[in-house]
Amino acid sequence: MMNTIAQTQATAKYLRLSTHKTRRILNQIRGKSYQEAKLILEFMPYKPCKVIKKILESAGNNASHLKYEKQNLIIQQAFANEGPKLKRFQPRAQGRAFKIQKPTCHITIKLALK
Repeated sequence: MMNTIAQTQATAKYLRLSTHKTRRILNQIRGKSYQEAKLILEFMPYKPCKVIKKILESAGNNASHLKYEKQNLIIQQAFANEGPKLKRFQPRAQGRAFKIQKPTCHITIKLALK
């Protein structure tokens, strides 16, 4: 028999956020309980917090569909991978153009039972 740990996850892809800035926030909530992480995200002043909170709530709702209590969940994994970069050009003086790369990222949050 295999001993499996009950876990659920939620993923959001192609978000217009930088992976570097997103990872800074994910490092703060990794290993915390579901309620504690939600509270931390509520009061952090950064742009990705709102999106990460929605992903966390989605993962929590996925767990509740499997009959797990939200207060018994902890964040086992939280990571952000790079997505494709949007390539744009910024017009400059004398007919020149500078390349701008707008980053995207994929965020995954995995919850497990305590």
